Amino acid sequence: MSRIKACLQNLKQQNRKALIPFITAGDPQLDATVPLLHNLAENGADIIELGIPFSDPMADGPVIQLADERALANGVTTVHALEMVKEFRQTNQQTPIVLMGYLNPVEVYGYDRFATDAAAAGVDGLIIVDLPPEAAVEPIKLFDAAGLDTIFLIAPTTSDKRIATICAAGRGYLYYVSLKGVTGAGHLDIDGVNQKLETIRKTTDLPIAVGFGIKDAETARLIGENADGVVVGSALVKLIAESQNDREVMMARVTEFTQSLRLGLDQ
Repeated sequence: MSRIKACLQNLKQQNRKALIPFITAGDPQLDATVPLLHNLAENGADIIELGIPFSDPMADGPVIQLADERALANGVTTVHALEMVKEFRQTNQQTPIVLMGYLNPVEVYGYDRFATDAAAAGVDGLIIVDLPPEAAVEPIKLFDAAGLDTIFLIAPTTSDKRIATICAAGRGYLYYVSLKGVTGAGHLDIDGVNQKLETIRKTTDLPIAVGFGIKDAETARLIGENADGVVVGSALVKLIAESQNDREVMMARVTEFTQSLRLGLDQ
């Protein structure tokens, strides 16, 4: 059983929902990521999504775009991201890590080599935003063989037919994008999210995490009433950016924010 599946099954047995924060590898400094991963795990994160910085993150809003720019300016590469996970695994064998990024760096790295190195580093799952399930047959075989879950996104505009295709290809959990647009944008339509979750659940037994637009404990609580997990990215990355020049303050603010999300989900 994968670390992701075990984590989500354990949470379901406890009638709890997964808190899934997102940060960008190498933001705001190269040596900040591993301490941030530990901070998140120690303060209530169940699964952590770690972004591989990319020059054209078309699904991300301005907050995460700037995080990618800072990380790239720090010289962060895919190899660095894998090394960060490997260092995190030296003292944390429990918290699943999902790498989130775009297809180009993986193609450049090479699918086979990427799968092997990611698994060896301790990565548990992959979200490759611009890899459609129809084009992912061969990569999924490689990722499956390496023990990596391939996680796909479903949008508010995704048709029922395409939902079925995505569900059939997905592993670990599904990522439902709660609103039209990029990360961090807009106002959540809770009723609309719940209706779409109901539609998706008719097609799959995979857990469903909801992300894009979850900014605080209250929205996490509301989404968590019907989702299996919530993904919080832009709000956390913004907080990191605001305190990037003072490591102690940054860690304190991340601790406080993560604990507040945990409390919101556990209400």
